[in-house]
Amino acid sequence: MKVRIKFAKEGIVRFIGHLDMMRYFQKAFRRAEIDIQYSQGFSPHQLISFAAPLGVGITSTGEYMDIVMGDCPSSKELIEIINRQMVEGVRILSAVALPDNSKNAMSLMDTADYHISFREGMAPAFNLTQAIKDFMAQPEIMVTKKTKKSEKTMDIKPMIYELRSEDTGCFMNVATGSTQNLKPEQVMSTLYTFMNQDFDPYSIQIHRLEIYGPQFKSLESYGETME
Repeated sequence: MKVRIKFAKEGIVRFIGHLDMMRYFQKAFRRAEIDIQYSQGFSPHQLISFAAPLGVGITSTGEYMDIVMGDCPSSKELIEIINRQMVEGVRILSAVALPDNSKNAMSLMDTADYHISFREGMAPAFNLTQAIKDFMAQPEIMVTKKTKKSEKTMDIKPMIYELRSEDTGCFMNVATGSTQNLKPEQVMSTLYTFMNQDFDPYSIQIHRLEIYGPQFKSLESYGETME
């Protein structure tokens, strides 16, 4: 049985990298003694796949992983069993059963919601609401992405589906996936450049709220609650 698990990563564990989080969950599942399945071959490993690796320092209440299980309790029981093995800052929020022919979470990703807040004393000097309005009114938003081998100039406006100011910062929904992927810090950096101000990446705190598949369908909604 394929099971999709939604979890939160907050607090001090936001500084734990993706590979360490993978190892953490592997050990937690063993301690929980759930019937997770293993790959075949010389070096068997747990059948786990994550949707979108979270950058170090970013918190989230919308992370996903897919696992393959044999015998599986109800969604409520599974959440309780795993949460008993979780450390502070990591919480299982939901668990749903997926159809056998369902795609994995990583291949479904299309967009993601983020909330951006500013650290104390580090809010922008400009009017954020008006700045965002003028920023998004541009016919195109060109940026230069640098790699180790080349530079690529591209228009990121089509990848910003929503951007608005809020009382505590701003909200954005941006492209997130293998085909198109826009990091929220890239949006903020480009906004500051548009306003002729230097951007300090340490001035913001990024929190991922949710990940969606095509047509803004949450990854959680592809499955059904297990009774």
